Amino acid sequence: MLKRLILMLVVVLALLGGLGFFKYRQISAAIAMGKSYAPPPTAVTTLVAKREIWPSTLNVIGTAEAIQGVTVSADLPGTVGKINFESGQQVKAGDVLVELDTRQERAQLAAAEAAYDLAKITYARQQQLVKEGVVARTEYDNALAQQKSTEANVGEIKATIERKTIRAPFSGILGLRQVNLGQYMAAGQAIVSLQALNPIYVNFGVPQQTTSQMKVGRSLRITSDDLPGMEFSGRVTAVDSVVDQTTRNIQVQATLTNPGSKLRPGMFVQVQVALGQSRDVISLPASAINYAPYGDSVYVVSQMQDPKTGKTYQGVRQQFVKVDGSRGDQVAVVSGVNPGDEIVSSGVFKLRNGSEIQVNNQVTPSNNPKPKPEDS
Repeated sequence: MLKRLILMLVVVLALLGGLGFFKYRQISAAIAMGKSYAPPPTAVTTLVAKREIWPSTLNVIGTAEAIQGVTVSADLPGTVGKINFESGQQVKAGDVLVELDTRQERAQLAAAEAAYDLAKITYARQQQLVKEGVVARTEYDNALAQQKSTEANVGEIKATIERKTIRAPFSGILGLRQVNLGQYMAAGQAIVSLQALNPIYVNFGVPQQTTSQMKVGRSLRITSDDLPGMEFSGRVTAVDSVVDQTTRNIQVQATLTNPGSKLRPGMFVQVQVALGQSRDVISLPASAINYAPYGDSVYVVSQMQDPKTGKTYQGVRQQFVKVDGSRGDQVAVVSGVNPGDEIVSSGVFKLRNGSEIQVNNQVTPSNNPKPKPEDS
């Protein structure tokens, strides 16, 4: 019985030892295979760097704003008696927009004018009598004061009637009507907006380091995605006196003609400011730049050698660059890249220094200085 147990134990140990040796061989083979494994080359697109002449410009986003813009309102309460405009109408300075009911004031004016006429007659009579010495000087003074008082009362009522006639303070385009005929209006209640649109302002912010270049009179170009094919030109007319502490930008105001009132207050526009002479740069698509907190870089294609096997392969080296400005899909590189260098234009996020690559330029990223997106 004991011999059987010992024999079975030996058999079990032998089986376990065989299985362990087999697994050991499998793991050793997998480790050896992993050490010798080389990842496949990364597919990328490339382009050859070349120099271009870029105009020295600053491209920013601006907002159109009316040179004159108000919300027309009445400064006295009253009932709307007449509306003399339509929404969206163009008006001239002084045009009557709304007339409030002035029947009560006109009745008061008739009574005040009658009192004024009587005061004038009384004053003329007292003036003659005081010359003849018939009445005292005091009565003459009272008559003069009464005449002036009634005259002032007439002027006050006339001013009230005039203030209830709301006129356009300047020429421009009206917005949407906000009152109705017969409606009671409180003092200060909005009637309609009025905007002068030609010429028009464009306000935009620029970095504080360019403040010295934002001089009054500098020319600029304005475009808008909402107005394809149209371009407006203007000049800088004012620069703010303070820098925004949050953005470190300074506000600049330009004035430009607005034929047909195409630009409306509140519209976003693209502003291109000419800063000086043109510059020589390397133009690369934005997809070629690897942006990082420690510095921007590109990957340059070069022939490399594996230090372990000595095998030569097509790889990339990471090159830090300095970028300065952009236009459309392109970025201006001012240092770090030389003309003739082959630069990876897409797929940079999959690369690291020394990665093996396979160039496939059948489909390349957009590299247009003036792109026109389909959804613009």
